[in-house]
Amino acid sequence: MDTDAGHARPAAPAPRQGDSIALSAFFDGHPVATFAIDTDHVVTHWNSACEQLLGFTAAEMVGTRDHWKAFYPQPRACLADLLVADDIAFGESELYQGKLQRSVVIPGAYEAEDFFANIGPDGHWLHFTAAPLRDLDGRLVGAIETLRDVTERHHAESALRKAHANLEHLVARRTAQLAEMNERLADDIRQREIADLELRERNLALTELNSKLSLAQQKLLQSEKLASIGQLAAGVAHEINNPIGYVFSNVGTLEGYLDDLFSMLDAYEEAEPAVADAVVAARLRALREQIDLDFLRTDIPLLMGESKEGIARVRRIVQDLKDFSRTDAHQEWVWADLRQGIDTTLNIVNNEVKYKADVVREYGDIPDIECQPSELNQVIMNLVVNAAHAMGEAHGRITLRTGSDNAAEVWIEVEDTGGGIAPEHLSRIFDPFFTTKAVGKGTGLGLSLAYSTVQKHHGRIDVRSVIGRGTTFRITLPVRQAQAVAP
Repeated sequence: MDTDAGHARPAAPAPRQGDSIALSAFFDGHPVATFAIDTDHVVTHWNSACEQLLGFTAAEMVGTRDHWKAFYPQPRACLADLLVADDIAFGESELYQGKLQRSVVIPGAYEAEDFFANIGPDGHWLHFTAAPLRDLDGRLVGAIETLRDVTERHHAESALRKAHANLEHLVARRTAQLAEMNERLADDIRQREIADLELRERNLALTELNSKLSLAQQKLLQSEKLASIGQLAAGVAHEINNPIGYVFSNVGTLEGYLDDLFSMLDAYEEAEPAVADAVVAARLRALREQIDLDFLRTDIPLLMGESKEGIARVRRIVQDLKDFSRTDAHQEWVWADLRQGIDTTLNIVNNEVKYKADVVREYGDIPDIECQPSELNQVIMNLVVNAAHAMGEAHGRITLRTGSDNAAEVWIEVEDTGGGIAPEHLSRIFDPFFTTKAVGKGTGLGLSLAYSTVQKHHGRIDVRSVIGRGTTFRITLPVRQAQAVAP
């Protein structure tokens, strides 16, 4: 494994015997696994800690170039070899990509951290540092490499990540810590003031954690409800769409049949004067007058047209319902037209709004933006429904606008003519669980979820309100997401 093959190098002067003995004693007594090589990549020292960590004895290694066997299944340069060969660039670009860095303590030394599957039955994580060895004249005579087993630290970091993912375990551990602190307070009266202060701090931390946990649970519950409703709505829309399809098709076929029947009736009317039997001719005239055939000729096409229009409207509502409840799209970032999403949302909430306010659309030209359409539709729905609820008993007006002040952003406004928001409430309307509605009428999560969704889209939401005149919410969103993320 001579990394200097093909490059002639003057022989380094042999170390003095006394220096070698002192260096060997230093190595053997060093508790950190350490080995050294000379300029020919031959192992000169291999201490006891190295034997215990790597499983190779000094007798097996000293005088050989086999130190790679302790780390790799095939010959490969170690960090000390790279220093001796003056080939650190190769290590940075090939062997230790992104892991190698200069030592901030030892001049000319480098350090890295890596996993070695060959060490032990399950492998080991090692932090290793290699430094050049020089004689009194500053000439390179070899390199020394130290190894620290950091496997337990990596295991601890992994366990810590798992602990952070398990909130219930964290709460239980905090509770246990508080119980232990209470026992210490009972045992040591002299430390009561210090212990009381620590207990209060821990109680505050636990209260904050419980509050965050409660908020997370509420948001998760709300999200699950919305997902379930969306999934149910999508399923119902799909089931409705099938019979609507063949009803629409059958109505079209029926129109063709009626055209054929009317053509046949025209032929019968033309043939009516030629009927020889006066009784039959009279009965035909009486029947035609009785059923008012002329009226049916004009009314039936009108009825068919109205039926087709009604079925088409049902299909459009069903399609809007499917678009609004796209449960498979809530994690996808796509390019979408916000105006189409607003129209879809207004169709869905039409029954909630039409009896309380007139809806006015004032759309400006805006480009498609990179977003999660179903989540923005939910934001628009929350704002429009809140606007409708703000009308009280009076029939008002809700205006939706879109526009763009620059090429990088677009905005949406939802303006109502309701009662407005009191100034003391404006600073709290986006807080979770804050609501001015009567008990049972609202959860206080609608605007909070809207705010979180807009923040997730790297946008902002502003509000202005005048008591007695109404409220306007403006959502500003970037056209392109710098880095689209998942919820």
